[in-house]
Amino acid sequence: MQLRTPIFLLLFSILLFSCKSAKTVTAGDANYNLSSRQLIKENSKQSPEFKTLKSTLKINYSADGKSQSHSVSFRAKKDEALWISAPFSIVKALVTPDKVSFYNKLDKTYFEGDYAYLSGLLGTELDFYKVQNLLMGDAIFNLKDDNYKVSLEDSLYILQPKKQRELFEIFFLLDPALFKVKSQQISQPKEFRHLQIDYEAHQKVEDQILPQKVKVIAVEKNEELIVGLEFKNVTLNEELRFPFKIPSGYKEIKL
Repeated sequence: MQLRTPIFLLLFSILLFSCKSAKTVTAGDANYNLSSRQLIKENSKQSPEFKTLKSTLKINYSADGKSQSHSVSFRAKKDEALWISAPFSIVKALVTPDKVSFYNKLDKTYFEGDYAYLSGLLGTELDFYKVQNLLMGDAIFNLKDDNYKVSLEDSLYILQPKKQRELFEIFFLLDPALFKVKSQQISQPKEFRHLQIDYEAHQKVEDQILPQKVKVIAVEKNEELIVGLEFKNVTLNEELRFPFKIPSGYKEIKL
């Protein structure tokens, strides 16, 4: 896991919303009496439904004792495209079900390929829909596709597969009032890797509960990367464009 790679930082920022109509969501009464099946059913009801989404995305990341902060434009078309653009289009990326594309005007480079690079970093097969789920606060895996056991810890539900996968272990922490994912964690003990995505705050936009503040922690051996995401000025279901064209003369980079 090359934590210092700029491409990794950008894609993780993708992997991973406060206008007048947006309100920070506060939890109501907690329900601690659900079975795993009931909990998964309640969680699926909270998955956001929209056609398009637009927001300003503030990104803070730190690694090797250094920190940086940027604000970018973010757009999404449900199940079709994720788009990010830095000011003056210096850096632009487009993620679709078919490929991941990126270019950087500063060094005149571009990348265009599949999800193999990110899949290798996480030790599990990634695709567009898993990336979309991470951004929208849904579980990276479809919870209905496995058998889970449920427990309680620190006032949160903990879901984990009854039989963990061979290469990694995964845990989902769910809010007992909102039934939204509060944290999802993937560990590869043999590789000394740990990935944790914490949803620190949610907000309500047009009756949809969406992430507002997200914290991503990626650890490998003695290296740690922390990415903070804050989604602002969210609007839903506007007519949006997703302009992306790699300029001529740019050098392709291989990952």
